[in-house]
Amino acid sequence: MKIWIKNGRVLNPATKTDEILDILTEDSYIKQIGKELSSDQTADADQIIDASGCYVMPGLIDMHVHLRDPGLTYKETMETGTKAAAMGGFTTILAMANTSPVIDDAEKLSAVYEHAESCSPIQVLQAASVTKGMKGKELTDAAELKKAGAPALSEDGKTVMDASLFRKALYQAASLDMPVLDHCEDASLKGKGALNQGAVSKRLNVEGITNAVEDIIIARDILLAKETGARLHICHCSTEDSMKIIRAAKQDGLSVTAEVCPHHFTLTDEDIIPGNSNYKMAPPLRSRKDVNALIEGLKDGTIDVISSDHAPHAAHEKTSDIASAAFGIVGLETSVSLTISELVRPGYLTPLQMAEKMSWNPAKILGIEKGNLAVGKDADITIIDPEAEYVIDSETFASMGRNTPFHGRKVCGKVMYTICGGEICKRVR
Repeated sequence: MKIWIKNGRVLNPATKTDEILDILTEDSYIKQIGKELSSDQTADADQIIDASGCYVMPGLIDMHVHLRDPGLTYKETMETGTKAAAMGGFTTILAMANTSPVIDDAEKLSAVYEHAESCSPIQVLQAASVTKGMKGKELTDAAELKKAGAPALSEDGKTVMDASLFRKALYQAASLDMPVLDHCEDASLKGKGALNQGAVSKRLNVEGITNAVEDIIIARDILLAKETGARLHICHCSTEDSMKIIRAAKQDGLSVTAEVCPHHFTLTDEDIIPGNSNYKMAPPLRSRKDVNALIEGLKDGTIDVISSDHAPHAAHEKTSDIASAAFGIVGLETSVSLTISELVRPGYLTPLQMAEKMSWNPAKILGIEKGNLAVGKDADITIIDPEAEYVIDSETFASMGRNTPFHGRKVCGKVMYTICGGEICKRVR
């Protein structure tokens, strides 16, 4: 199949390209890039896309997704989760290991890839757990898991609280050059906390979660990464001090990267609607001071990646009171619009920086040949109309999850096409 994308604003962080260009794809690769490709080059195109006024980015990569498959498919399935990713502009996602069973050996990992091959319109990468069963007691065989196709290790959803064991995990990962994606919450400090500790949690009579719950583990694990030489990626940062700690680690030359989720740079705990547990997530929504620090971290490069932490739940798990409801929200289908609305339009990030944090940087961290719009590279392309306005309607999501605090929110920026491996897997126009 040949696709001719014409007149689009091509944003390619790998080459710092930001200009109006045409792209021609053939089969699964990019064949030509240039200004106003000739009719000889494009005459036999099977599909012509006029991308005038649109961003044309390398296919977006979400390196923090909970697919819930296997074992938790009442929340999400491989089919619905990957379709949601395609609808959100993502051509590659990294699935977390906290499924049932946990992805902790090569056989389970291979089963995920076989399933994805049979039904996913996009590329699915599967992270493997740091410890067996995510019990925090015994390390998995990282070498075996890497050989089977795991690009990263992650205990996401939990923290490996045994510092000695986590240090061994980091030594193992460093020897294999595997990044470790780190969920940073001190379980002993978090207790039964449900919301950020502050005026809102007090008003709602809900146990709070202090910033220190996150910051202590970030500091601990960065020091362990310094000792072991491991590549550490800090997941879903939410606090002001996390920015200070990570910024200092980068200045020290450590192999530390970090991500933030759209909900954490968009909402504060003051936005929480009492009784609506769709505002409950881990880490929790923080203060305006924290949000401002995250935005500054995005601007100055302390934050490398924007990820969704897509965490679908069944309706009954989010209809109880906030104290007992499940943590987490869906995000695959709202990440682009929130990033454009909250970061690009106000001028905090340029469109090129958005492409960097949602495609090129994730590709580099995961060590995959993606995120680059260049001749000969994979034809993974996301086309976005940054001026398109719409109201988020969770009832239209491809995901089985409806658990979002953004239902009814007016946003700018709509994914028009998602092209993965030269095949159109989302089309609006």
